[in-house]
Amino acid sequence: MTIPEIAAAEGLSVPYVAKMLAVLRQSGLIESVRGRAGGYSLARSPAEIDLGAILVVLGEPLFEENYCQKHAGTESDGRCVHNADCTLRGLWQTLQQWMRRTLERITLADLLQNEGQVAELVRSRLADTVLEPSSALIELTPLSRT
Repeated sequence: MTIPEIAAAEGLSVPYVAKMLAVLRQSGLIESVRGRAGGYSLARSPAEIDLGAILVVLGEPLFEENYCQKHAGTESDGRCVHNADCTLRGLWQTLQQWMRRTLERITLADLLQNEGQVAELVRSRLADTVLEPSSALIELTPLSRT
């Protein structure tokens, strides 16, 4: 497909689509062919491209190492006042890991199903991810009510 075709099909501006396609091409997820019959195509089959790979290329993580510095209060001279025992850090790290692992288990081919099937697939993959034993995940414990 060409940039104008993709932009029209998705209701996006041509410059925005061009920028996204450049990033995807540089990452090796898509290929481009120049010329009159040119356009863009996937570099691999849809079953071989998972959404986690696309998220890494196009998106920003929910939580990253400099999250605390980016969201520090103005009273703390640029440092987070919650250096230890931060509940938000644990929450965002865990959600980030669950989301990433779930999206790594869903491919572009999976998205060719209907909306209900995709929703069920996402629920299933998320449940598998959440229930998967892993020492890398942060254990969430219930809050005690006082």
